[in-house]
Amino acid sequence: MKIMKLRLRSSPVTCALLMMLLLMAASPSIAASATKNPEVPWLSLPGKSGPGHGKKIVLISGDEEYRSEEALPQLARILSQRHGFNCVVLFAIDPDDGTIQPNVTHNIPGLEHLKDADLMVIFTRFRDLPDAQMKQISDYLDRGGPVIGLRTATHAFALKSKTYRRYSHDSALPGFEGGFGRRVLGETWIAHHGEHGKEGTRGIAAKGRENHPILKGIEPGSIFGPTDVYRVRLPLPGDSVPLVLGQVTETLAPDSRPVAGAKNDPMMPVAWTKTYRSASGRTGRVFTTTMGASQDLLYEGTRRLLVNGVYWALGMEGKIPSRSDVRRVGKFEPTPFAFKPDSAWKPGIKPSQLR
Repeated sequence: MKIMKLRLRSSPVTCALLMMLLLMAASPSIAASATKNPEVPWLSLPGKSGPGHGKKIVLISGDEEYRSEEALPQLARILSQRHGFNCVVLFAIDPDDGTIQPNVTHNIPGLEHLKDADLMVIFTRFRDLPDAQMKQISDYLDRGGPVIGLRTATHAFALKSKTYRRYSHDSALPGFEGGFGRRVLGETWIAHHGEHGKEGTRGIAAKGRENHPILKGIEPGSIFGPTDVYRVRLPLPGDSVPLVLGQVTETLAPDSRPVAGAKNDPMMPVAWTKTYRSASGRTGRVFTTTMGASQDLLYEGTRRLLVNGVYWALGMEGKIPSRSDVRRVGKFEPTPFAFKPDSAWKPGIKPSQLR
């Protein structure tokens, strides 16, 4: 091997650069580490062994109040580590610094993951996404992909652009009245039925639906959440099937007594199944629950409802375990639901810090 003679001015910077080049030439691994892929603004959780092996779930967070950015990573960890699903969690991202910022309503990067997704789980609130991002959601719905909607997904979008205006919560377009919430999930935003911040929700199996696959292994009284019951219009549209009714409780404690009077007579559905028909004529399965805030996931029955709902939405109800494993993964200390000013999110965290 020929040795080249280099005439370089001796300086600390020159020597350091020369040393780096020599080390990279000698070690491919060092070269690779010096050219890492840029940080991506989403959280990828590959599935371990389990019934969900080979299935991809995209979970879309983005609400200002109920801490979807806490709830969906925990749900994804349960689905990936306990059941084998490949999960990708998306977030509302501050385009200036790449941190998670739920108050940013116009940016959820990574929606292109829906192109090969087997299931979309959405928990957003009044998002005004640009056309390029909404196109990914619209394309997914056009192919009849299954959908799970949580809590504020009934009013997932507040769109100014005319291109996808039909999905906005206040859409009045013929055939799209009520937008994504009403047309796909079964209801849009109506009102709080329980007293917000003071009355909780206890899930009661709807009469005759106790043996539905989604309710498999769920003990009576184990579905609970400190978030209040949402009002819906009865009966729910189309082929909607109420599975769980929301008993309004006097307080936010799981052992609280039910509220007496009209709030629980009749009780509002808080979880149901239905199908939607896409613009292309394809039909997709839907599981909707107006529960699912991060604090709701502290309760085993609520977590089991969501996990079983994933199996059902994917057409895998025959593989729902007699008692699905919904143990929490890692440290999970959800913060109370509340709106926060922009300043409360600084300094922010990036999705990579959640790995």
